[in-house]
Amino acid sequence: MAISKQELQINEEIRDPEVLVIDADNSKKGVMSAKDAQKLAFDQNLDLVKIAPQATPPVCRIMDYGKYCFEQQKREKEARKNQRTVEIKEIRMFSAIDTHDFETKVAQGKKFLQGGDKVKVSVRFRKRAIAHPHLGEELLMRYRDEVGEIAVVDKPPKMEGRAIVMFMSPKQQKPEKPEKSQKKPQKQTQEQAAAAEQQEEA
Repeated sequence: MAISKQELQINEEIRDPEVLVIDADNSKKGVMSAKDAQKLAFDQNLDLVKIAPQATPPVCRIMDYGKYCFEQQKREKEARKNQRTVEIKEIRMFSAIDTHDFETKVAQGKKFLQGGDKVKVSVRFRKRAIAHPHLGEELLMRYRDEVGEIAVVDKPPKMEGRAIVMFMSPKQQKPEKPEKSQKKPQKQTQEQAAAAEQQEEA
């Protein structure tokens, strides 16, 4: 029986007139008073834990409650460890960026995307360069083309103050096609060969 996720009552906190007891080896001990159930648990140097308070009568299990809590915390910690939080990494460039710096920014963006993160690419304008926003948009389109194999554009280029920004996220990998489709041409070739043989015999 699954243990209730509510705050559990243990040992002397359990004061129901009758409870259904499950032993540490998962065998049913039957219905008895909470006092008798506690004695049964204490005789085994274990705890009595109410695991299903909503049942009639409530269900209690004899267990090592300290060990149970430790294992629960360990499982929750492991689950949090396996849950990767997707972050938004920012790549900043200026509209007058040189080729080497641009390539460095592309490599940096690819690293973030391959790691599963989203990327915010921004092109900032210095002084009078703000009068030529199309240069920033063209730079972002170049960036998009460079990482296009592994990324898709979530939000197209848009002005934000003295910068133009674009959001990208990693491409979802498509499942590989079954090998069946590769065998079709062979089947057609065999049929064509059979037809050719019939024509020769005629």
